[in-house]
Amino acid sequence: MNDLNVLLVCYAFPPAGGTGVMRAASLARYLPAEGIRLDVLTTRNASAVGTDASLLRDIPGDVRIHRTITLDLPFSIKKGIKKLLTGRKPASAAASPGSNAEKAGAGKPGIVKRVLENILVPDPQVTWYPVLTRAARRIVRKRKIDLVLITAPPFSNLLLVESLRKEFPGLPIVADFRDEWLTTAFELVSFLFSSGERARKVARKIEASTVTNATAVVAVTEAARRQIHSRYPELPESKFHLIPNGYDATKLGKTELAPQSGDKIVVTHVGTIYTSTEPTALVEAVESLPPDVRSRFLFRFIGHIEEPRFRDAILKLGEAVELKGYLPQREALALMQETDYVLLINQDPLNVGGKFYDYVGGGKPILGAVHPEGETRRLLVELRAGWWAPIQDVEAIRGLFLDAAHRGKAPFAEFKPDTARIAQYERKALAQRYAALLHSIAGTAGETLTEEEGTVARRGQP
Repeated sequence: MNDLNVLLVCYAFPPAGGTGVMRAASLARYLPAEGIRLDVLTTRNASAVGTDASLLRDIPGDVRIHRTITLDLPFSIKKGIKKLLTGRKPASAAASPGSNAEKAGAGKPGIVKRVLENILVPDPQVTWYPVLTRAARRIVRKRKIDLVLITAPPFSNLLLVESLRKEFPGLPIVADFRDEWLTTAFELVSFLFSSGERARKVARKIEASTVTNATAVVAVTEAARRQIHSRYPELPESKFHLIPNGYDATKLGKTELAPQSGDKIVVTHVGTIYTSTEPTALVEAVESLPPDVRSRFLFRFIGHIEEPRFRDAILKLGEAVELKGYLPQREALALMQETDYVLLINQDPLNVGGKFYDYVGGGKPILGAVHPEGETRRLLVELRAGWWAPIQDVEAIRGLFLDAAHRGKAPFAEFKPDTARIAQYERKALAQRYAALLHSIAGTAGETLTEEEGTVARRGQP
């Protein structure tokens, strides 16, 4: 099998940290061992929640990384702008319809918000697109790229699919959806710059163009794969593939299946708290526990909290809460091992948070408040990874913690995960599956063209 020259396009890449970089980082780490010569096109100044230099040290030296500038604002500045544009006045200052207070609140911030929503579509990272297209074309030609793999979000990355298709008609292009877009972004999450009708129209247009022009579409859950395909039933099933996210066994270490030290039952949540992981029902359930039961728990949150209202809700638990903030992956995973349970919150029926795979790979029992018909619940049950309750059912979540308190600090007699099935989600094994898919796609594309025609098609020459 000849080496395949692949260009991986991703907005954020190590040393940027956070869940969003893990898929690209793992592919860059493991694909070169599978007959792939990899180039990575990314940004020099990605707007990321934090940095994690250890992730960059895992990338093989023969991976060629091309970093370009982006006009996207730093993460902290964007959070400040979002707070300004979406900030709510205190209840005492609430305005009645038509009042002077209401008119004052509808001033410049509202105008700025509307302007930004009309410019920064489909997302703020669209500012990278002009640089991205020039760089991608140059790399495809100079590095004799055989296949381009574009991962999103940010979904503005997908604009590159149509651009490359016009210039390189025969070039295999794979669109990798780390999240399902249209349903999730507009019906569940509703990000600041993805909530207007114009943003919805732009998103539908970009996705349709992407799916049409891409050689293959990859989703990370079966539900997301089916959802995307359902919007384009005229296209063959064979165009839509599933390569899930996973965990890296080399970073999780050995799980100690024994009670942790200390009197408290430690429950740890790793990852960002945002709309689809909103903690309101969870907090209400814990608050309703009898005082003597509630006092037995310590809830540890590791990661960024997107909105002040979510932080305020969590802090209602008082001394039972420990906020660690963002931590590099190795530190977060180490703390995850020093816990009795790991906590999963997910309202999304289609997407599965990256933390889920670290949880099951780490071998810690899950307490999950999840969508009752979602992919997360299905996998949790299928892998026998822990216990769950419906995300909106406060009474059921309360029962989840009453049961955990009854089990105490030694739940392991009842915890029998399916380790064989869990092993299928190890990132190295998944990278091998992805590599086989890429070789197959490139091979199929090559069979339809002569060598001369293929070179002309890739280079976009007449």
